[in-house]
Amino acid sequence: MEKVYDPSKVEDRLYQKWLEKKYFHAEVDRSRKPFTIVIPPPNITGQLHMGHALDNTLQDILIRWKRMQGYNTLWMPGTDHASIATEVKIVQKMAEEGLTKQDLGRQGFLKRAWAWKEQYGGTIIKQLQKLGSSCDWDRERFTMDEGLSKAVLEVFVRLYEKGWIYRGVKIINWCPVCQTTISDAEVEHVEKGGHFWHIRYPMKDGSGYIQIATTRPETMLGDTAVAVHPEDERYKDFIGKTVILPLVNREIPVVADEYVDREFGTGVVKITPAHDPNDFEVGLRHNLPQINIMNDDGTLNEAAGKYAGLDRYEARKLIVKDLEEQGYLVKIEDHVHNVGLHDRCNTVIEPMIKMQWFVKMEELAKPAIEVLKNGKLRFVPERFGKVYLHWLENIRDWCISRQLWWGHRIPAYYCDQCGHIEVAKETPKACSKCGCTSFKQDEDTLDTWFSSALWPFSTLGWPDKTEELDYFYPTDVLVTGYDIIFFWVVRMVFSGLEQMGDVPFKDVLIHGLVRDSQGRKMSKSLGNGVDPLEIIEKYGADALRLTLVTGNAPGNDMRFYYERVEASRNFGNKIWNATRFILMNLEGEDEVQVKVEDLTAADKWILSKVNTLAKEVTENMDKYELGIAVSKLYDFFWEEFCDWYIEMVKPRLYNKEDNTRKAALWTLKTVLINALKLLHPYMPFITEEIFTNIQNEEETIMLSAWPEFKEEWKFSVEEDEIELMKQAIRNIRNLRAEMNVPPSKKAKLIVVSEDDKVLDIFERGKVFFASLAYGNEVLVQKDKTGVDEDAVSTIIPGATIYIPFAELVDISKEIERLQKEKEKLIKEVERVEKKLSNKGFVEKAPQNVIEEEKEKQVKYKTMLEQVEERLKALSKK
Repeated sequence: MEKVYDPSKVEDRLYQKWLEKKYFHAEVDRSRKPFTIVIPPPNITGQLHMGHALDNTLQDILIRWKRMQGYNTLWMPGTDHASIATEVKIVQKMAEEGLTKQDLGRQGFLKRAWAWKEQYGGTIIKQLQKLGSSCDWDRERFTMDEGLSKAVLEVFVRLYEKGWIYRGVKIINWCPVCQTTISDAEVEHVEKGGHFWHIRYPMKDGSGYIQIATTRPETMLGDTAVAVHPEDERYKDFIGKTVILPLVNREIPVVADEYVDREFGTGVVKITPAHDPNDFEVGLRHNLPQINIMNDDGTLNEAAGKYAGLDRYEARKLIVKDLEEQGYLVKIEDHVHNVGLHDRCNTVIEPMIKMQWFVKMEELAKPAIEVLKNGKLRFVPERFGKVYLHWLENIRDWCISRQLWWGHRIPAYYCDQCGHIEVAKETPKACSKCGCTSFKQDEDTLDTWFSSALWPFSTLGWPDKTEELDYFYPTDVLVTGYDIIFFWVVRMVFSGLEQMGDVPFKDVLIHGLVRDSQGRKMSKSLGNGVDPLEIIEKYGADALRLTLVTGNAPGNDMRFYYERVEASRNFGNKIWNATRFILMNLEGEDEVQVKVEDLTAADKWILSKVNTLAKEVTENMDKYELGIAVSKLYDFFWEEFCDWYIEMVKPRLYNKEDNTRKAALWTLKTVLINALKLLHPYMPFITEEIFTNIQNEEETIMLSAWPEFKEEWKFSVEEDEIELMKQAIRNIRNLRAEMNVPPSKKAKLIVVSEDDKVLDIFERGKVFFASLAYGNEVLVQKDKTGVDEDAVSTIIPGATIYIPFAELVDISKEIERLQKEKEKLIKEVERVEKKLSNKGFVEKAPQNVIEEEKEKQVKYKTMLEQVEERLKALSKK
């Protein structure tokens, strides 16, 4: 092995080996249990960002773990055509060349879009591979592949024939820049400073006026009523009367509706059914006319009278000016309110009435609600199930048509003769109404999420009844961010239930966002984004992966620190150096087989530790506690294995005559291999490189068996023994540090105990105890014979360890230190006794907890007596 681990030399080589050997590929194998994950397909416009890196690291950890557990794992990869995101990018690029979509025409534009897909579609895949993602690349899909397009047509036609897809006039979100409808989920609400304009609407009968307050005065041109709350005493007499709409002089009624909030503003609301979703509903209830005053580009249309042709914001200024001049404007208040922006282009969206295609959601939502309630679908953390439920229980019909060219075109055909609509998978031969053979296909495309909603089964060959579909569906877990629960998760669930009769996945593991070190969202505008590829180039993929999962808890946002990446790289280097040390000592040694009785207490301790580690890590991973699992691995490698066990066995390794040397080598190698296997899902590259260097039996760690807890490796007695010695070593090191005694100054260590078991532990562990506690000699005895009065001491349960280096130590400082120790122990004794004298605690606590407290009481009292005795002796000096 190289002296220094260099990820840039290792990672690409290993990844190519994995691809060539087809380790990631899955075939239907009925003799094995499948485990399937579908990738949230990144957009073809995509550049790998930290969100992708986290999302795919979590998925890869789960897939690699299950693969090692013997499951037939399929991680289905692919990309999304992302209609609006891609179209926006292509249009921007064309604008740089002075071109528009209209210049190219639909076919010319689509030709360009496919060329874009070819150029950029593979970029993010290559980047995911850099991360170490073990997807089955042989099965890679694209949402506009022939097979997936076939699935889209099938679903559209099925839902239409069921009466669940319909065409109608409803209020939708309109983007005046992209000039398309967008879904509620694509509207980002941000707080912006604005104004409240208070306007008088005069009563027709001349009896006065009613005052409204609005944040969008330009929409008043489309008002068809004003509304008050039916129980608002202030306005009871106004209900049923008529007001004159200022500037327009149209008569509109005063209606009563419970939608009105009496406490907000003036308690009177202008109703504009064509330009506000809530007003639209009020309008339907009161049978109000709908007047659209806006063009698709955000300018006002002829219904706006003299303001026609003006941009909406220009019109607003002029309308306010006219209201003021004509005496209708009462006042203007500053007001901070939520404004809906299109998340792609940051344009303020305009609610507008349009003829569009919709999916009826009421019936589709019911089974999707039921599967969460009956436990067939589970969210981790559970709280996100409430987000899912809230959205489904308040669902509105889904607007699925988009005024875009890139995407799945709506399979609706209009008869040129009679205008009858035929919905079919291909152009109909003849109109079912009039027999005409000439048709025009609907110009609109489908919302991106319509096709990605089918992803878990369309990628496996649906609507054909394939072996893969039968074997790998439903998938096991979906890993995704909380920001697309309603965009994507909900839609996959109701689509899977409707088309497949089963949930698309059993578990939904939700992760948070990766934020910068100050907790801010990473964004271009802030310039605080971190490029995962730059991190990989500098530190390696393993370091990035470990950083992203360390301290990561499901559903919670995490902060990204460069210091953490360095710590992750250092962790890899620590394991690498430990391995090189082991390999150097294994050189020239025959393959050793060791019996349990050949092992020392230290060997059994570390074997028992790695055994428990396997059990705990598996339990954590079963609960998706990947961050907790990896922190246990980190602590085990760094502390228990490298800082303790390797140091413990060095004297045995350096002494070729030591008859326990072979046992030490076997233990080092065995424990390292087991720990590497547990770490592999998190840090696949370095673990593979070490694994293939330290053993010859298996060609890859990826297909080696996941470690399981073995009863024969459970050594509780030896664990307790070594933990006692570790405590003694820590105490001695702390003591020396307090007294500024350098490690180079060795001293005699005298272990005094009346307990034969304790004496035996230190007798057997003399060699490493001396080495780690900086001793030049270890004496183990029953009493203080030969111990100088001025020797310093440290107390552990069952023993006192004396260090006669009085010439190095200030006795007054030692008395001061013991005094502090005494005070600490007095507090511990008092705390335990208070607990045990608490009637409530004794009656309610489990018996084992009470016994534990009693043991602590005896332990602390004994230690206190020893400290007091020691203080007494030193005070005589």
